[in-house]
Amino acid sequence: MNPRVVAVQANPDYTLTILFTSGESKRFDVKPYLDKGIFRELRDPVAFMRVKPFLGSIQWAGGQDLCPDTLYDESEPDRERQEGEMGVAEQAAAPDRDSAPLHPGR
Repeated sequence: MNPRVVAVQANPDYTLTILFTSGESKRFDVKPYLDKGIFRELRDPVAFMRVKPFLGSIQWAGGQDLCPDTLYDESEPDRERQEGEMGVAEQAAAPDRDSAPLHPGR
């Protein structure tokens, strides 16, 4: 079983920065899904930014979700965090940053 989602941050380029239970921070590109069914609604940037962790995965306000295994297997390591820049875990401690809010799991 792959790690599950702990926190997620939507990025303006239609990617998600995801923190997994393994401690890994990875980026998932949602753009390939935006022309499919219910995911079309997420082309609206406001709707896209409304993603939150949900039962070890993620879910948007419109009910769209993705399998946690897909999120883990198809995401890439978060290069910003590897290069020492602020990653998703550090952003949780810095809520005043000018980016989309981090949504930690419950």
